[in-house]
Amino acid sequence: MPEYHETMTSSFRPRLAALALASLTFLGGCASLAPKYERPAAPVPEQLGEAAAEAPAVPVADLGWQAFFTDARLQQAIALALQNNRDLRIAALNIERARGLYGVQSADALPAVGVAAGETAQRVPGDLSTTGQGRVTRQYSATLGFSAYELDLFGRVRSLREASLQQVFSTEAARRTTHIGLVSQVAGSWLTLAADRARLELAQATLKSQGDTLRLTERRHELGVSSDLDVQRARTTVETARADAARYAGQVQADLQALQLLLGTPLPPALMPGSEATALGFAPLPAGLTSEVLLQRPDVMQAERDLQAANATIGAARAAFFPRISLTASVGTASSSLSGLFGAGSGIWSFVPQLALPIFDQGRNRSNLQVAQADRDIRVAAYERSIQAAFREVADGLSQRQSLVEQLAAQQALEDAASRAQFLSQARFERGVDDFLSVLDAQRSLYAAQQGRLSTALAQQLNAVTLYKALGGGWEAATRTAEAGDTPAAAAR
Repeated sequence: MPEYHETMTSSFRPRLAALALASLTFLGGCASLAPKYERPAAPVPEQLGEAAAEAPAVPVADLGWQAFFTDARLQQAIALALQNNRDLRIAALNIERARGLYGVQSADALPAVGVAAGETAQRVPGDLSTTGQGRVTRQYSATLGFSAYELDLFGRVRSLREASLQQVFSTEAARRTTHIGLVSQVAGSWLTLAADRARLELAQATLKSQGDTLRLTERRHELGVSSDLDVQRARTTVETARADAARYAGQVQADLQALQLLLGTPLPPALMPGSEATALGFAPLPAGLTSEVLLQRPDVMQAERDLQAANATIGAARAAFFPRISLTASVGTASSSLSGLFGAGSGIWSFVPQLALPIFDQGRNRSNLQVAQADRDIRVAAYERSIQAAFREVADGLSQRQSLVEQLAAQQALEDAASRAQFLSQARFERGVDDFLSVLDAQRSLYAAQQGRLSTALAQQLNAVTLYKALGGGWEAATRTAEAGDTPAAAAR
């Protein structure tokens, strides 16, 4: 048996080598029929912002969130969200799924070699047997080979593989979009919680001071110095402050629940923002930019990857019009007895090339090509729309930034003036120069100015966060470096 095994191996090895060489020759000569990809021109103005400026030393897309958000509590809150948020976890799992699908599609580019062993038993009745007696025949076989391996002469398999790879890149970009969006949402929710807590503290402090004023007015009324009208006016300011305090208390709880949903875990008390967070600043962002920075946004990258996948699918649809050649080959042994399966003379082999050429398919291939071309055109429009939406977000953020700076300065000056007016009005009332109505008006003006300053400060902070996100920021550079070996391209290899 060893001698025959060597003889059989030397006999079939040249055939397999020749078959493999022929397959590699076919594969090396195949070409994709997909259209040559060209990035569509951006349908937006070239300039972002009012005036051109030199490119920043560090592009915003490479400015990590830890460098932009400098408050330690906010950084820890964002880190908690990146660890526990379910939307981000789903986005990461979608990448694993896309990589798996790419692996399945890539497997079609090479033959799948397998081993098969089996037994075939058959009983022949006597009237059909040459001996006139019923008998049972058995056949044993063991083979090694591949089945229905397609020679990709016209790039159908290659185009499908390319489309699947682009989908992997698309899901990676989608994960980055989710990552960046989560960072900005957590920052916005944390800042909103800080502003509402400051509003609540202001309302509670106003309620206390107005309550003291009401008690003093009631005492003056008992002594006949103030009228009942003064008492009722003082009471209106107290109830207004009480209503605001209750409203902001509910809003703080709603803000906290919204933030904890983003975090995926309860917010530790140590990370709770204080009223001082309303004056929190961030790293500076450039003012004048070109629209090319929009190409660094992951949602724009995702739209382009989807477009490239659709472009590759056209190649597969075109290849369907041409012949498809598939090969089935096997080598092994067969015998009527199990003991003779590897005996002398038991060697078998088969080679089955097949050619399939579509002739009358009732327009199926043409319709598939039409669908692929329509999908490509849809992806072009989606890519252009993503750039237009990105341009609007950045342009709006840049245009509002300077306006909010001026508004905040005006609100601060208004608050200072209202505070001075309230002090003077109170002094004039105590000296009998003005009536109590002027004091109440001054108190209301000061309260409204303080609330307005908090709202404007929050709007300025949210504008900075939104602009940072719109420019593609929020992806930690350290994270990107750590995952460089785990990119879709690395997984593809």
